[in-house]
Amino acid sequence: MLIEKLICGVARKKNADYLRFAPGESYEVPKPRDAIPRLLYLHVPFCEELCPYCSFNRVVFREEIARAYFKALRKEIGMYGDLGYDFNAVYIGGGTPTVLIDELSETVNLARGIFGIREVSVETNPNHLTEQNLAQLKDMGVNRLSVGVQTFDDGILRAVERFHKYGSGEEIAGRLKETMGRFDTLNVDMIFNFPTQTMEMLERDLDILTSLAVDQATFYPLMVSTSTEKLMDKKLGVVNYDRGRGLYMKITEVLADDYRPSTAWCFSRDDVMIDEYVVNYDEYAGLGSGSIGYLGGSVYSNTFDIPAYVDRLTKGEFPVAARKDCGTRERLLYDFLMKLFGISLDLAELSKKHGVNAYLYLLPEITFFRLTGALTRTGNTLSLTPKGQYYWVIMMREFFIAVNNFRDYCRALIAR
Repeated sequence: MLIEKLICGVARKKNADYLRFAPGESYEVPKPRDAIPRLLYLHVPFCEELCPYCSFNRVVFREEIARAYFKALRKEIGMYGDLGYDFNAVYIGGGTPTVLIDELSETVNLARGIFGIREVSVETNPNHLTEQNLAQLKDMGVNRLSVGVQTFDDGILRAVERFHKYGSGEEIAGRLKETMGRFDTLNVDMIFNFPTQTMEMLERDLDILTSLAVDQATFYPLMVSTSTEKLMDKKLGVVNYDRGRGLYMKITEVLADDYRPSTAWCFSRDDVMIDEYVVNYDEYAGLGSGSIGYLGGSVYSNTFDIPAYVDRLTKGEFPVAARKDCGTRERLLYDFLMKLFGISLDLAELSKKHGVNAYLYLLPEITFFRLTGALTRTGNTLSLTPKGQYYWVIMMREFFIAVNNFRDYCRALIAR
């Protein structure tokens, strides 16, 4: 537990530094300097209702605003094409991207017409698994459909206000069963370590997933930002992160026979697309209100103000509101976290990418995690041990909590 607390403390400080955007920097989108594989991330912030634990950039759906937003998003896609970017894959997240399936279809088709996209991944919710939606998703070339389930336990579904929206766990499982086989990959997003979740509840969730034989399951630890902490305390109780290890170990134990870890928290039956594009792609463009991108060693964020986002794109301006140009060590630490989250890291490739000796730059971190039993080294390859997988879950949890707190900060600025 002491090592875990130390890792959490250091990760929080590093993440805070990483997401500290200095004023006065250029807020332009970096231009492409080479033709490396990149991913296009599109953010759709609209949901029919807002879940209390979620800190992603999302607002309650209003059709008129959403249609204006999709139009602006398509304008932004074209502007990246004009800059000379190409993308190998597109990932559409939210919010609920399928909230207006016709607008989504037009947007994906535009992106596929401009860029050399070979993979399309879309997030959705259980109530959108209708015959019409699934047919349109298939027609627009979706390879991977990711369904936000979180849990099959009716008690927790009621507490987090999902039962009345998506039905019982049994009903959700039925919709997933009907969707199986329609796409190359059907991923199910789950959450572990809800305050009221017992080991028996988690085991039941795992039983349902394995009986369905879904292609992929992603188990996120509950990640509560500062703004949602009090609300979660009222709905479910205080989050105890110390419980996480036991629950995570149960997940890896149950899934070990039929699934392999694609990342520290994503488990796949075959070699398929994964949720965490930060592992497979060195760079990704973030489009849409509140979206965060990482291009050319710079991390940047679009405005969280939806009317301002639409207005700036209507004027032909990029909606970037913050940008930070990272130094060599920051970029190496970012790759160290993200690539090892995908279980292994090639030090030779990392050295070639950054033009420095990556091992020497990262020697303190590599030494620490090898001494704790989290990493092994074979030649130039660093690999996570089972213990290391959980340490990386902790660090990624802290990374996303920091990102969520950054989102809260940006939204607070709009409200002033």
